[in-house]
Amino acid sequence: MAAVVITSCQRRTLYHNFEHTPLSGWERNDTLLFTTPPASEGAVLQREIELRISQKYPFQRVNLIVEQLTLPSNIVRRDTVNCSLVDQKGNFLGEGITLFQYRFRLPDATVDKGDSLTISIRHNMKRETLPGMADIGLRLTAQ
Repeated sequence: MAAVVITSCQRRTLYHNFEHTPLSGWERNDTLLFTTPPASEGAVLQREIELRISQKYPFQRVNLIVEQLTLPSNIVRRDTVNCSLVDQKGNFLGEGITLFQYRFRLPDATVDKGDSLTISIRHNMKRETLPGMADIGLRLTAQ
């Protein structure tokens, strides 16, 4: 007789927050900041950027610069994320009707007990102002 063991690999959401950007245009120098409370335990974090855009967004992609400062160690990590939003036919790839929501995974990060994170996100597009960006979010989960 065989026994089957089912284990859960459910992840815990440790941080999830959105920052609003004006639909009229997200300025290149408008850096969004996300600050987490100190970690109650060490963990490997799955980091995800979430975007909400409207049909007024004029490009197929958005390039984001994500900088993470870990305190108290003062370790800085920088990631560039190239987010595909529209397919070759002009169809939005996100979920939604008037606002389209997307989720893009960043490389995992490790935090020790007591570490807090300050994560900044800004766009790195040739155009200074990006119309149609509604919200930028950050989700951190641990297993």
